[in-house]
Amino acid sequence: MSSRTVHSSNDQETEAKEMDNNGQGERYIHKVSVPPKQKLFKEFTMTVKETFFADDPLRPFKDQSKSRKVVLGVQAIFPILEWSRNYSFKKFRGDIIAGLTIASLCIPQDIGYAKLANLPPQYGLYSSFVPPLIYAIMGSSRDIAIGPVAVVSLLLGTLLQNEIDHTTHPAEYLRLAFTATFFAGITQATLGILRLGFLIDFLSHAAVVGFMGGAAITIALQQLKGFFGIKDFTKKTDIISVMHSVFGSVHHGWNWQTIVIGASFLAFLLVAKYIGKKNKKLFWMPAIAPLISVILSTFLVYITRADEKGVAIVKHLEKGINPSSVNQIYFSGEYLGKGFKIGIVAGMIALTEAIAIGRTFASMKDYTLDGNKEMVALGAMNVVGSMTSCYVATGSFSRSAVNYMAGCNTAVSNIVMSGVVFLTLEFITPLFKYTPNAILSAIIINAVINLIDVQAAILIWKIDKFDFVACMGAFFGVVFSSVEIGLLIAVSISFAKILLQVTRPRTALLGKIPRTTVYRNIQQYPDATKVPGVLIVRVDSAIYFSNSNYVKERILRWLTDEEERIMAADLPAIHYLIVEMSPVTDIDTSGIHALEELYRSLQKREVQLILANPGPVVIDKLHEAKFETLIGDDKIFLTVADAVAACSPKLVEEV
Repeated sequence: MSSRTVHSSNDQETEAKEMDNNGQGERYIHKVSVPPKQKLFKEFTMTVKETFFADDPLRPFKDQSKSRKVVLGVQAIFPILEWSRNYSFKKFRGDIIAGLTIASLCIPQDIGYAKLANLPPQYGLYSSFVPPLIYAIMGSSRDIAIGPVAVVSLLLGTLLQNEIDHTTHPAEYLRLAFTATFFAGITQATLGILRLGFLIDFLSHAAVVGFMGGAAITIALQQLKGFFGIKDFTKKTDIISVMHSVFGSVHHGWNWQTIVIGASFLAFLLVAKYIGKKNKKLFWMPAIAPLISVILSTFLVYITRADEKGVAIVKHLEKGINPSSVNQIYFSGEYLGKGFKIGIVAGMIALTEAIAIGRTFASMKDYTLDGNKEMVALGAMNVVGSMTSCYVATGSFSRSAVNYMAGCNTAVSNIVMSGVVFLTLEFITPLFKYTPNAILSAIIINAVINLIDVQAAILIWKIDKFDFVACMGAFFGVVFSSVEIGLLIAVSISFAKILLQVTRPRTALLGKIPRTTVYRNIQQYPDATKVPGVLIVRVDSAIYFSNSNYVKERILRWLTDEEERIMAADLPAIHYLIVEMSPVTDIDTSGIHALEELYRSLQKREVQLILANPGPVVIDKLHEAKFETLIGDDKIFLTVADAVAACSPKLVEEV
């Protein structure tokens, strides 16, 4: 006998057992079971495990010897010890090409980004020397290119400037920058060690898109000072103040030589970027274009002496590698608290950007990225960076994209980049003396254009209008006020969405899909039919103190609306209200109390409350609260179909 025949026979026996003893073919109804009681400690440990250790990080240590566990533990902290064992010359060839390519991009960018942070240009280069080395040892991403980034540089510069004026107190400003970097690293490492990485997910994707777009426009507007050669420029970042400053100095502040240099090389950079996008094999063109621009513009200014005609230049750029800055960090005094607050904000934004970039490229290459390890690595590199004259560094999207396109295989590309920056600091920095500020402005404008993601904003509008409000709120907050206001709006709207979804969960009326025993939302399935005398409502959320009263009132409102409809249509009155509880993942005492109140309200209307398919957590709590005794054991069913089958025969007799 075949297996198919056996299964068919078993199914027939099961169906036969589901018939009643009288042979009348009544539907067999399975009772909802109360799960076995869990021990409190076991339940608590399971909750903690799922909250903080959902990725089961200790799995590799299972059934290993003590010595092997030690090795695995060291490799977990320093992933380089694991992947370096299989490193080959072929991989090194790809990494060295990628490292040289991103170095050519990072050197001019770093000088410009340091100016965004109101710091001397060498500090941008410092931040692309030490942090990438630390990350290469501790980081788990193969593709992230580490260094200063535009958004974090602007944010840090704005927040620091609010506390100390960099022009009148440069030494104190620099010390506060190192202090903020130190606490940014501490924040990042702490989140990773305590496995609190889920906190950065509270900043929604839509809010990040809006914030990044607004920051990109703000950064580009800030570069108009160097692009037009304006000396007296507003310290505010909002678009109105900036444009007033730009057009207010048209007749006495603009320098035509500076504009020619800036516009010419910006056009060159944009054309190179366009060619790189059109032909993927020419990805190196937009990567090397900034360095070519710097070399050519510096040479032109030097031979024409354009600096004597009003073209602003970099002038002095400190030679030599990072000096120690341990004794410059504020560990006491009034600036300690200010550095701590600025560091937390900058650290969180830097972390959000780096994790997003890392996950993007990890998915493209099909490998897993441990978010908590990344946080520890990023935190460690910023802590060390703060002690070696660096400011906040993180993953750069533009450099990481170039790194990926150039064929990087491991984090060795970061080491190569760091080596090139080292050689630059030791031998080449004097050559940047005649580099015009206009070319740095053009490079930054070209770099931040990619942060304005119009297609993502359009997609957000199509998918979720509330997300679009969050996106635009963050965008306009940054553009018309300041970076910190835009960030505050982004976080506030993200939290508001969470609160709205928690306090106002969705509910739906269900109807029967024709020729099935399936019950679905009648708005999604207009051909689904309502059962006469029965109202079926589904609650699409856990029922907590924050929404329990709303859920009760919304169900009663569904009932009132339905009663008015059937009265007008002269249909049978409603005698049963079935609450489909499949999506209700949890319930608390307030939720149970709301169900009790709902039950009493329905009793007054002569409507019977019935529950369908409560989950294990919910039925356990209802059992402990004696709720099933209140409404009756026979009023809780495994499916909506079972509940309707139990109600309909009585209704037919009454009709």
